[in-house]
Amino acid sequence: MNFGKLGTQLAALALGASALGASPARADAPPVRIGMTVSSTGTFALASQSGERGVEIWVDDVNRRGGIEIDGQKRRVELVKRDDRSDKQMVARVYEDLINNEKVDMVFAPFGSTLTAAAATVTERLGKFMMVWSASSDPIYEQGFKYVVSGTQMPASLQLRLPMEYVSKLGGKKVALIYSDEPFPTALATGGKAQAEKNGLDVVLYERYPKGQKDFSTLLQKVRASGADVFFPTSYEGDLISIARQMKQLNINFPFTFMFYASTPQFQAIGKDGDYIFSNTNYDPAINWKVNAGLDREQFAQAYARLFPKAEFAADFQTALAYGSGVIAEEIIKKAQSTDPAGLKQAALDLSGKLTVMAGPYEINEQGKQLQMPFPVVQLQPGKGMVALYPEDVATGKPIYPIPAWNKR
Repeated sequence: MNFGKLGTQLAALALGASALGASPARADAPPVRIGMTVSSTGTFALASQSGERGVEIWVDDVNRRGGIEIDGQKRRVELVKRDDRSDKQMVARVYEDLINNEKVDMVFAPFGSTLTAAAATVTERLGKFMMVWSASSDPIYEQGFKYVVSGTQMPASLQLRLPMEYVSKLGGKKVALIYSDEPFPTALATGGKAQAEKNGLDVVLYERYPKGQKDFSTLLQKVRASGADVFFPTSYEGDLISIARQMKQLNINFPFTFMFYASTPQFQAIGKDGDYIFSNTNYDPAINWKVNAGLDREQFAQAYARLFPKAEFAADFQTALAYGSGVIAEEIIKKAQSTDPAGLKQAALDLSGKLTVMAGPYEINEQGKQLQMPFPVVQLQPGKGMVALYPEDVATGKPIYPIPAWNKR
């Protein structure tokens, strides 16, 4: 993707979503204006832009169908986007501007727990419904926010349940968890520690490192010295790419290494250094939920190819999560027949357990926390790409375990 071009696009106050071939809505029907921010630069840029493309696919699809019907009127969706530069202070300012000056009807959250937490304090204070597509830090949903709902992202406390179950079944014994000092990686590690212990694994190292760290050599040596045979570094793509490369440089290897974002095309661009790493995703040819709202996986893939023929990266789980949240937002608006925040929240609760989108089944609790959307375990295997392994009902192959030493690959 051309990031320079993206930055120019995001500088605009409002961008109408593409809708070639869209059915016309009534000329006097106002659009449903949805605000969101996208990171053109910084830590969250790659993931944020993957999610943005998912939202764009939903907007394109709904506008091709003529819009969302509210009180007998088809109302098109207008996406109002701003740049947040991966900066939580900027997020707060921009969401306030989207609500007060752009007069958006509702908002989609920015990428990730760090930015979403900053946005939520603003949207709640100003009384706007916020649809979350990526923030999974449990504390976000424990602060009493009335109008925050996670459409597709399950909480971090549960996200490592399947990989911990799986490595226990494989015969793993000792786990080392390291994590970046940020809300999502911290919540992921906290939940992972609990899930490891629940599955009878011995957590021999559990250590935080500062945000922005680039040299992981000392920490990796410490992980090796711990005697761990299972390694879970939890952070974003940039850190994980650095860790994988430095493991090779230091000739450090573990029978089972799991990296949350190794399933993304951005991570896999590192090539053979990423081989054999275990990960998870809900966007894979083997994972085809029986959807009752929105496009299925094949239709979504076709839409992605049509709308983004020159995208640097293919769709990934973040694209799927964001698209699914758009579909769920549409169903919530139709159920509420308005964009009133209290009505939207009640509709979100009423639809809980009744929708299945491409990313999986939708179910929330009273806090708006997502309880479903499981991420099956996969492995990056040489010559095969991403192979689904667990649960067994979505498996397309067998694991390569233990991971071979660097000099035996």
